[in-house]
Amino acid sequence: MKFLFWLCFVALNALALSPAPYLPPLEVFNWWDKAQHAIGFGTLAFLAALAYPLVSGYRLAVLLCLQGVAIELLQHWGGYRFGDWQDALADAVGVVLGLCLAHVLGKLAAAKKSLNNAPDHIA
Repeated sequence: MKFLFWLCFVALNALALSPAPYLPPLEVFNWWDKAQHAIGFGTLAFLAALAYPLVSGYRLAVLLCLQGVAIELLQHWGGYRFGDWQDALADAVGVVLGLCLAHVLGKLAAAKKSLNNAPDHIA
């Protein structure tokens, strides 16, 4: 699982920091762009929670949100991309959703396991 997390981490950063042709925005706030940020970081957070189950969700959230901010700063300073605080916010939303999903699925898996291990009671 760690390999999959790091593969996703590298791919996400490579895509975010690679040069892209300048396209003028069609609208001030593009929902699809923000959804892509949330999906990417949500996936990354979900994989991080699975790959590093002993690391607290809070720590994972802080580190991944800082990564999102770092990407936006690098895009701003790079000169060929545009850093956007709204993108960093969408990244953070994705991180929270991904960690929540991992938490809920983990609880469901634990409950199912405990039900499967429970002794059968015949009345």
